[in-house]
Amino acid sequence: MSRKPKTAAPKSAAAKSSPKPVEVVGHAMERALEPVTSALKRAGLKRTDKATDASAPAAPATGKVDKAAMPVSPLAVPFPRMKPIHGVTMATGRAGFYKHERDDLLVFSFPEGASCAGVFTRHGVGSAPVDWCKRHLEVTKGEGVKALVVNAGCANSFTGRPGADAVRRVAATVGKRFDCRQRDVMVASTGVIGVLLDDAKITARLPDLEHHLTADGWGGAARAIMTTDTFPKGSYAEAKIDGVTVRIGGICKGSGMIAPDMATMLAFVVTDAAISPGALQNLCNLYTRNTFNAVTVDGDRSTNDTLLLFATGQSGAPRISRAGDKRLADFRDKLEGVLLDLAHQLVRDGEGATKFIKITVTGAQSAASARKIAKSVADSPLVKTAFAGEDANWGRIVMAVGKADEPVDRDFMSVKFGPHWAAQDGLIASSYDEAKMSAYMKKPELEVAIDVGVGRASSTVWTCDLTKRYVEINGDYRS
Repeated sequence: MSRKPKTAAPKSAAAKSSPKPVEVVGHAMERALEPVTSALKRAGLKRTDKATDASAPAAPATGKVDKAAMPVSPLAVPFPRMKPIHGVTMATGRAGFYKHERDDLLVFSFPEGASCAGVFTRHGVGSAPVDWCKRHLEVTKGEGVKALVVNAGCANSFTGRPGADAVRRVAATVGKRFDCRQRDVMVASTGVIGVLLDDAKITARLPDLEHHLTADGWGGAARAIMTTDTFPKGSYAEAKIDGVTVRIGGICKGSGMIAPDMATMLAFVVTDAAISPGALQNLCNLYTRNTFNAVTVDGDRSTNDTLLLFATGQSGAPRISRAGDKRLADFRDKLEGVLLDLAHQLVRDGEGATKFIKITVTGAQSAASARKIAKSVADSPLVKTAFAGEDANWGRIVMAVGKADEPVDRDFMSVKFGPHWAAQDGLIASSYDEAKMSAYMKKPELEVAIDVGVGRASSTVWTCDLTKRYVEINGDYRS
């Protein structure tokens, strides 16, 4: 085991890797949208442990959370302008899974020859919709998908055979209306676990939705799948494949129970590129790890986590059958960028969140070890509450590193908050400045770099703080 000289300061994550083109574009867009984002933040919650925004809806006398009127997260980003993706149409409607007036049903329609790939929760309980998608993607090999049906308000998880039958009836009815086999229909649900899906609420609305399919409904689609989300989440990019422009667009939902392992997380991404199901599945597997599987809100995995990636083949670009095809280079970068953007928005809408935090671990023995350490820090309630209190408590960081039970060298460990060293070589940093550290911790977006001093591997995880608002939301979730 090699050790670094004590005089060498650990490198930051930024020094070890240069940004990808899609990241540069993303940063430029963020700067351009900064005035809008700031306005959203001012309109959102004030720090929940200090004061309540006077403009926010007053809580009911019972203290219960009004989920129909929750203030927008102070970390929210505007919904992007998303062009239609050639070949896909969508419609939303109210099935009635919520007591208040809102759309809670979404249908996508795909053309003949569309491909589909998916990555799903590895949760031991799972759900009827997840079981359905996994089983039929395996049977069809991702060929010929024709429709996707999504409902919010009922997870249809831990509902046994009746839940599976409800999914089958939905798929069968959609298949008849879209003139396809029921196995060509993907299904997803989100909401309360342990409640059986009333499929009649969905099938009764299908005729109306079928007559309102549109190619330009991304914003409504994103809103229809929200549960405790406070803003709709979408991302869009364009890429070149052999000189032809292709489009990539996606939406996702999730706010709590977010720690995907493939959070309640649903994500649906569509491209008009022509990509074989096998290549699409490889891309899905490859880019999930460092996007959706690298974020956490509360460390709890959902029974319903689903990422579905569709390719309509309607762009005019040549069909690609290998994920490693050099003609896919730009597409791969843009796809990863879309997935990472969506994953970050999950964290930005973390229930009660006021801080968006990037945690990078370097100097680890292996990438897996670095990842486990980073997740240990990101999921620690003590670390997250310290961020909520704007306290650079590096002792809690070190505690969370140690409890990961991975190889570390205490005498060479270092911790950095943004540009400020908190600890170096196992001791409080000689340059430590409490005033500068406190000023940095007031920022809404923070970075923590940890070097554990035993190797060269690294990993990055994104998380948020843990506030009183999280307890309020989840204490009244079923109310």
